[in-house]
Amino acid sequence: MQRRAVTAVLAAAALLLTAGCSSDDGGPPGGSDTGAAPSGTATGSSSPEGSAEETPPAKGSVKVVRTVTTGLSTPWGLAPLADGDLLVSSRDEATITRVDGGTGEKTELGEVPGVSPSGEGGLLGIALSPEYASDRMIYAYFTSASDNRVVRMIYDAEKPAGEQLGAPDTVFRGIPKGEIHNGGRIAFGPDRMLYAGTGESGDTGLSQDKESLGGKILRLTPEGEPAPGNPFPGSPVYSYGHRNVQGLAWDAEQRLFASEFGQDTWDELNAITPGDNYGWPEAEGESDDSGFHDPVDQWTTDEASPSGIAYAGGSIWMAGLGGDRLWRIPLKGTEASADPEAFLEDEYGRLRTVVPASGNKLWLVTSNTDGRGDPKEGDDRILELEVS
Repeated sequence: MQRRAVTAVLAAAALLLTAGCSSDDGGPPGGSDTGAAPSGTATGSSSPEGSAEETPPAKGSVKVVRTVTTGLSTPWGLAPLADGDLLVSSRDEATITRVDGGTGEKTELGEVPGVSPSGEGGLLGIALSPEYASDRMIYAYFTSASDNRVVRMIYDAEKPAGEQLGAPDTVFRGIPKGEIHNGGRIAFGPDRMLYAGTGESGDTGLSQDKESLGGKILRLTPEGEPAPGNPFPGSPVYSYGHRNVQGLAWDAEQRLFASEFGQDTWDELNAITPGDNYGWPEAEGESDDSGFHDPVDQWTTDEASPSGIAYAGGSIWMAGLGGDRLWRIPLKGTEASADPEAFLEDEYGRLRTVVPASGNKLWLVTSNTDGRGDPKEGDDRILELEVS
């Protein structure tokens, strides 16, 4: 595998913090209790001026501590709760289920109305409101009959199982939909803004069109408006030239990283700079065109087909669907500090979502019941990992 580190410098990171954490945005989360489990990302300011970032070891490790639960159908998004339980979305069933973090017992919250599952579309990413402790809002990205959109719903655990989700309030609509490349990952950043990774729905021209919502990373207020400080005034677009963004994660310095599917040659992990062009469809992987932001690293499509990513222990951890493996990419700033390592290869099949747990732990969701995998007894499942 060929690899060339991106040439982004610390100024790019500073720009990200300026655009993402301005006082107009309400500032970083600080110490407020959101009701969500620790994310593994920074919630305050960057390291003091002059401090050096610690580079992780070139070699890491992964230990499967336990299987948390089994028998999930087309799981996609995962949202940890502060008490150790997990919320998981089902792409095809359009349901959200609570998984007891200790026993693995499953309780269905309810079905999300308006979801139209087809192909790669359906109920995709979920995230908890930054004010979850008080508002009990769950955000969801899903494919409707006409578009991809983001909604939010009140979760009332006191109601009977299956009836615990309130009516969805549409926060943002109009993202192009298709049988393929619907994006779907959403996450609240350290700036308390909502980030959404979208796909170009099979229409490659959308990625370079800054007026289109397809093939982009979007940055929104919790109410669905273009976030203050975005690179294109009045626009929700944060970065463009993407094919199908599937993973979003921030490092300890609040720098955003994203994974995306390539076509036939290169899958990518990117360090995101506001307003930058990531090249698709003119470039797939590294490019000689200085107008395109090169990836942190790239993989052949049969090695990765990346989906969710998480940051832990100085590395990005990237779940692979077609690659049936978990990648570790150690970082120094926005560059890879050593060659990526593959773990769990062919052990659990397709891997969809990876989310930070406490300390050096991760939650990992398999994806073998999505129509493209080879389900085994117990699929799909959530695993607890210990990583270094």
